[in-house]
Amino acid sequence: MKPPAMDSLFHKKLEEFSEFAERIRIKYNPPRELFTIAVPVAVALLVVLTAFLMGYTLHTTEKQQATTTSGKEQALQAYLAQMNAENGNTTGGAVPATPSAPAAPTMGLDEVMVFALIIAILPYSVDITLQKRGVRKKEELYTEFLFKLSELMRGGLDPVKAVKELSKTDLGVLTPHIRIASTSMTFGKSFEESMKAMAKSLHSELITRYTLLVVQASYSGGAVADLILKASEDMRSIISIEREKEGNLHQYVMIFYFAQAIIIFIVYILTTSLLPFVQQLGISNMFGKTDIGEIDFARGFFHMIILNSIFGGLIIGKISEGEARYGLKHVVVLVAVGYIACALFILPPPVAQTGPKVNITVVSGDQQQGLVSLPLKDSIVFQLTDAAGNPVNSTSVTFSILPSGSVNPASDTSDKNGQVATKVVLGTDPGTYIITATANGVAGKATVIAKSGGG
Repeated sequence: MKPPAMDSLFHKKLEEFSEFAERIRIKYNPPRELFTIAVPVAVALLVVLTAFLMGYTLHTTEKQQATTTSGKEQALQAYLAQMNAENGNTTGGAVPATPSAPAAPTMGLDEVMVFALIIAILPYSVDITLQKRGVRKKEELYTEFLFKLSELMRGGLDPVKAVKELSKTDLGVLTPHIRIASTSMTFGKSFEESMKAMAKSLHSELITRYTLLVVQASYSGGAVADLILKASEDMRSIISIEREKEGNLHQYVMIFYFAQAIIIFIVYILTTSLLPFVQQLGISNMFGKTDIGEIDFARGFFHMIILNSIFGGLIIGKISEGEARYGLKHVVVLVAVGYIACALFILPPPVAQTGPKVNITVVSGDQQQGLVSLPLKDSIVFQLTDAAGNPVNSTSVTFSILPSGSVNPASDTSDKNGQVATKVVLGTDPGTYIITATANGVAGKATVIAKSGGG
């Protein structure tokens, strides 16, 4: 429980802050967009800049290798491995485990930009949605105001006296605006000036239009009360039609959401079933010199889903509410759902960087020879052991191949003997290839030779 003195101090500080904020508002009158657009966009840009300075890079559709070894180091390792093979390496082909270079951030700059996008547009999308709901509420109450105004005028009051009487009643959010109009009439402003000022403060084109109609009716003479009553009924009808139209368009909004879900499901099937199968076939002629195994389809599909979410949300706003900006709330929802789905089911999981220290050696499959673009006959089998030489089981291991080609699976878990295996499809160029197994920040390497079909 807070001491009374601390509670009193808290309220005092809160009041001081409220007074300070009110003074700033009255003195400078900062535009609403400063807090809903400028500040969030600045924060979003700061997030992206910070991520860039921390080393996050923009992931493209070129597949990222798990190792961060430099090109010169790779060439040197390949050369040494080939020399050992020619001289008859007596170690059975096992390459000692070597610590991997510090891992790059598992999240790409493109993913950081997704979070920045949400930060930038979320405040404005919420603000304009709340503003629109507030305007709709004011319009509904304004029809009630016109109805009561016509009833009072039927009772014999002129428009000015009728407004002053209504200022004493409760009409929800309209009450302070009506009271201001009544006060301005008391201090000598005309009915027309006061009503127009009230309509302007309500920020509604519909209210402004019918206010002008009421003002003109007040000068026309005759059955002014009947004209105002008719205006109230017409305005209520328009609001009802608008609401019915939005209800009818709601089904199209659901269709857009359903279409996005179907796209995500199709991408999931492609990345988990079809594309791994195609990559294992080693088909490269379809793509010229580019090996299909070097293309990061998952990352490309992720970019496609995010872009489709952005443009789809804006289209929803244009169709359902008449302006693309009202689709920003749909953009936030679609982007967030799309990112979560990609992170869970499409993008590869981040490599675990924590766990016990392990040693990784090659058990079998090292120094194999095969033909370019074709699978090797035998799997590459690695073994994980601790410092005492005991097998380390249930540890996540990721595989990669350089300079090209593909491995399947790309990641696996060591068995009770500490062993884990992967099948290799060689790249399109003859020469030496290095297969790397990485676990808990440690890498083990195997070397294989690719020969051309004619050699």
